[in-house]
Amino acid sequence: MGETEGKKEEADYKRLQTFPLVRHSDMPEEMRVETMELCVTACEKFSNNNESAAKMIKETMDKRFGSSWHVVIGEGFGFEITHEVKNLLYLYFGGTLAVCVWKCS
Repeated sequence: MGETEGKKEEADYKRLQTFPLVRHSDMPEEMRVETMELCVTACEKFSNNNESAAKMIKETMDKRFGSSWHVVIGEGFGFEITHEVKNLLYLYFGGTLAVCVWKCS
């Protein structure tokens, strides 16, 4: 009984957190908005497969803004990266999911 209630509370929490919360970004406004929308779409479309969501984001960013984009999606990770200026977006989505998108050549 307790396990079922815990899963229901987690599902309710994720449903409430349906907006992206930007942790850090140095992207221009238009690029940031487009990237955020892409991240939300990919994470919703592939809600049970972070690898597919990351692949969709990377391929779209490569086509839209040129190659060498990198994407990490997950619930518990740390990172330290080198990136091109004005090409980083780090956000939270769905309560616990973190998405990091950056470009480096």
